[in-house]
Amino acid sequence: MISATFTGKIIASFEDALSVYVVLTTFIPMLMDTGGNAGGQASVTLIRSMSLGDVEFRDIFKVIWKELRVSLLCALTLGVVVFAKVIFIDQKGPMVALVVAVSIVLTIVIAKLVGCTLPMLAKRLGFDPAVMASPFITTVVDALSLLVYFAVATHLLNL
Repeated sequence: MISATFTGKIIASFEDALSVYVVLTTFIPMLMDTGGNAGGQASVTLIRSMSLGDVEFRDIFKVIWKELRVSLLCALTLGVVVFAKVIFIDQKGPMVALVVAVSIVLTIVIAKLVGCTLPMLAKRLGFDPAVMASPFITTVVDALSLLVYFAVATHLLNL
């Protein structure tokens, strides 16, 4: 409910842009789901490493650096695939495909960084890192992915 409230407000604030390019709404679930999956995967992997004692807070920059590299490989690969999907399967124009592809690249990078840092910060603050795993990270990533998507669309499509 909290996530839906945030995402609903973000979408509502970009209604004018969406009215010009209604097609953009069709890609929102894909972006949010991909971001949630990427963030969740990063957090679960990290929480497991933390529970086994392989990673501690002092390793945060090492973890961020690793997740950044992994996220870039994953994001760039998915960005190319999504660009082709939007062009050939969805049969949308190259600018819409570029908006979706750039947005998915940025969403994955942000999601993986959020997914690897929030559990570490939670543990540092004395909270159970598992609390950060799914609902909280998904809520944060959903909101950020929409903000990124609409910022990219506004910039590239001159909305």
